[in-house]
Amino acid sequence: MANVELILLQRVEKLGQMGDKVHVKPGYARNFLLPQRKAIRANKDNLARFEAERVQLEAQNLKRREEAERVAERVGGLAVVIIRQAGESGSLYGSVSPRDIAEACTAGGLSITRQQVVLAHPIKTLGLSTVTVVLHPEVSIPVTVNVARSAEEAAKQARGESVSREAAEAEEEAALEDMLDAEAAAQPQE
Repeated sequence: MANVELILLQRVEKLGQMGDKVHVKPGYARNFLLPQRKAIRANKDNLARFEAERVQLEAQNLKRREEAERVAERVGGLAVVIIRQAGESGSLYGSVSPRDIAEACTAGGLSITRQQVVLAHPIKTLGLSTVTVVLHPEVSIPVTVNVARSAEEAAKQARGESVSREAAEAEEEAALEDMLDAEAAAQPQE
């Protein structure tokens, strides 16, 4: 199939800036760019309409970007805690999804949708992870996601302490061995 020619109405990552004429596959245009109003078909009427509205569209885009930058400054360094059940080795029973992160961010004071959360790979283990939240096509912020079994464990992870059960058990065993060695040394020999 032949590619479809479109005019971008906003910046699209890895594709182009506002006003660019781009050639994309028909499915990408039909299923993503056109329904989300990120682009319009590049025909004579739409081109004339775009040129007439270009200044207004650029002003709206600039206003939204400045607003997103203010929000990014206000919530810079946001960290959210997500409580999940996990096995002994720290593997989650399931995974943390963009929806879970969006809900935690909203509870933390940053209203976002799950589409704004960019996960490089699913979070399937306990610990700290950094995800990207896209506030505007040109503005994104890092958010630290702390996945833990309990609030106490999340606080320990935030301080940088190890919370794996294996490490805790090893510490307990070492303390018990030291105590037994001390008792054996204190007993009189016959």
